[in-house]
Amino acid sequence: MKIFDSVQKQEVEFEPLKSPKVRIYVCGPTVYDDAHLGHARSAIAFDLLRRTLKALGFEVTFMKNFTDIDDKIIKKMQQSGKSLEEITSHYIRRYLEDMDALGVLRPDIEPKATENLDAMIDMIQRLLQKEIAYTTPSNDVYFDTSKDSRYCSLSKKCDEESQSRIEPDPHKKHPADFALWKACKSEDVCFDSPFGKGRPGWHIECSAMIDKHLAYRDTPYQIDIHAGGADLLFPHHENEAAQTRCACGQELAKYWMHNGFVTISGEKMSKSLGNSFFIKDALKVYDGEVLRFYLLSTHYRSDLSFNEEDLQASKKRLDKLYRLKKRVYGVKPGEIDADFRQKLLGALSDDLNISKALAVMDEFVAASNERLDKEPKNKPLKQTIAANIGFLDELLGIGGKEAFAYFQIGVDEAMRAKIEELIAKRSEAKKRKDFAAADAIREELKALGVAIMDTPQGTLWEKI
Repeated sequence: MKIFDSVQKQEVEFEPLKSPKVRIYVCGPTVYDDAHLGHARSAIAFDLLRRTLKALGFEVTFMKNFTDIDDKIIKKMQQSGKSLEEITSHYIRRYLEDMDALGVLRPDIEPKATENLDAMIDMIQRLLQKEIAYTTPSNDVYFDTSKDSRYCSLSKKCDEESQSRIEPDPHKKHPADFALWKACKSEDVCFDSPFGKGRPGWHIECSAMIDKHLAYRDTPYQIDIHAGGADLLFPHHENEAAQTRCACGQELAKYWMHNGFVTISGEKMSKSLGNSFFIKDALKVYDGEVLRFYLLSTHYRSDLSFNEEDLQASKKRLDKLYRLKKRVYGVKPGEIDADFRQKLLGALSDDLNISKALAVMDEFVAASNERLDKEPKNKPLKQTIAANIGFLDELLGIGGKEAFAYFQIGVDEAMRAKIEELIAKRSEAKKRKDFAAADAIREELKALGVAIMDTPQGTLWEKI
């Protein structure tokens, strides 16, 4: 498999540290607000990576953190009057619900920052003992970037413009130095530590939690792949790499992968720009699988310009897969077609080439419909089609719904109850051999925009 390594800035052959095992870390959300489409994009991109590696036979351990102590969370506490636990537990639950709706597999390890302070304090102490970190007169602890000869080797962003993104502090030795521990202020959430009451800086949590939960001890790199949004490359990932390198004597990750931004009207999605599109709002209008398919359809490294016209076009593409699934309804899956499997994995093995993979899917749908038109009673063919659709669900996270249920999405409970009632009345009319009444009910359903199909499993319906 080939992946694009952000450090080498080219596609490289993926060679795990201890094949067939693969260890992946993805930066998770800061839980002070609902998740937006930028979070969804990153989660879906690396969910696809994880699924692809598993399908290729690798044993993947996947970790994503929750930042549950941060300036934004403290500000939310001040505004709402709620406790840290109330805010963070609420938004963690909401995030997980959104990810479930999008078909994102749960991580194997989901650490919270506040539950791993021991690891952060230990790493900071190591850096202080090596004199790579220092304490300021205000009792903050900073990483001395001048002590790391490889600082900026990851992002190559040591220019003045990039450095301007780093928070200024008159007590810093150098402008690029960054906080490992922030001394307690009156409005802060504070924790005890050997260097005084305070709380960890943002960057230290990822390095420390990887070191505690995921790291190899006997290889030059702690993990195989570190991933996240492109905006994290500098300073966050640069600082993570520096901390681990200096505290542990290992490089943090062998490969670094970054997904592109989600934009609206050409601007990077950001709450500060006032154009953020929350996942929860999108899910009120679109099914999670439809949203997943749309976000999946653009290559993970490209920026995605969100617009509803493209989303609707993406949905129509997904509809075709489900119409095919409807044609093999009730058939037990057989063996996956080897050529189909190989083509899909071949496409995704090229740095998750989703365009090529979806072209394989489209070709499969078209060819399957053509064969079913010619051989409508070919059971082995239907079994293979059902198996292939199952593999699409396993690999891409699409096509897993019951076919008729997919076409019922968006029907509210009142309408659903009315449809079910009419179907029940029609069934009673058929039992009485009152076929005129049954036909009249079919027409009534059709007028409501509902099509029905009688099967051995009962009468099924869909919105047309």
